[in-house]
Amino acid sequence: MAGKKLKVVSLFSGCGGLDLGFEKAGYKIIWANEFDKDIWATYKFNHPNTFLDTRSVTEIDENQIPDCDVIIGGPPCQSWSEGGAKRGLNDKRGRLFYDYIRILKAKQPLFFLAENVSGMLLDCHKEALAGIKQSFMDAGYHLYFKMLNACDYGVPQDRKRVFFIGVRNDIKAEYVFPDPLKKKHTLRDAIADLPNNPTPVPNGLFYDRPQPSFPNHEYMTGGFSSIYMSRNRVRSWDEVSFTIQAQARQAPIHPQAPKMTFINQNEREFVKGQESLYRRLSVRECARIQTFPDNFIFLYHNIAIGYKMIGNAVPVKLANEMAKSLYKQFANLL
Repeated sequence: MAGKKLKVVSLFSGCGGLDLGFEKAGYKIIWANEFDKDIWATYKFNHPNTFLDTRSVTEIDENQIPDCDVIIGGPPCQSWSEGGAKRGLNDKRGRLFYDYIRILKAKQPLFFLAENVSGMLLDCHKEALAGIKQSFMDAGYHLYFKMLNACDYGVPQDRKRVFFIGVRNDIKAEYVFPDPLKKKHTLRDAIADLPNNPTPVPNGLFYDRPQPSFPNHEYMTGGFSSIYMSRNRVRSWDEVSFTIQAQARQAPIHPQAPKMTFINQNEREFVKGQESLYRRLSVRECARIQTFPDNFIFLYHNIAIGYKMIGNAVPVKLANEMAKSLYKQFANLL
């Protein structure tokens, strides 16, 4: 990306998938905020040139945040998830959207991007979502809103997320979401070259990890819940993956395994005689599916934290496509 290097403030940064996508498009992440101490080491290791503020965003005065051209971030999504309690703004995590808007209103960047789960579109959140949209507009922005599937943008997984794009009212241009890419990437494209000998690690175990050829190439062992076994959890090599989730026990099964056997509507089982093929994807395989490069290293002692960081991230490739589309459409106005 030639021309001006836009300065970005990142809120609810997580391990920095969204940040990395913007960096790869030529933006400069000058300041980031993440409150989860389990993530700090990973963010700092992979984003050494970005200042990381580790306070809760609710405690940060907007005047302590540097001026910027862009604000990006994904406020915590558990409150809006289809699989969760669906409490939305009744959960303090759901209300963090308003801290995002508070900072946005004070800093007035040229544009912003906010990302969240598709569960926001459920009827039970209709009124809350309308309020959030209105608050973005009241902050001084033209708002553009759309649900995207990451598999349409070079990410080898089905992952539907909603995006809020805001363009400051004084910028006289309309934003258009990027068109889907022509080629879909599959599990074969993403992970077939990884050695099929990841290290098995029990959940919660502190261990001294050797330095393998592919860092983080280990998987969590342990049983599978009845909820997990109620559905097929295997996608084949030439399909895109299921959504990479933040819970280690919900990681999809490696595509070496055959599709699970249907017993009844809410029960599946592993194909008899081939049970040894059914293992969870490794942390590195999940990272590949989230389009993190292999030189992005996840630091943890409890393997569940590795899965959590990756599952909560915005896929790097999707973030990059969004970042490029924003710059392309507004570069001549900056």
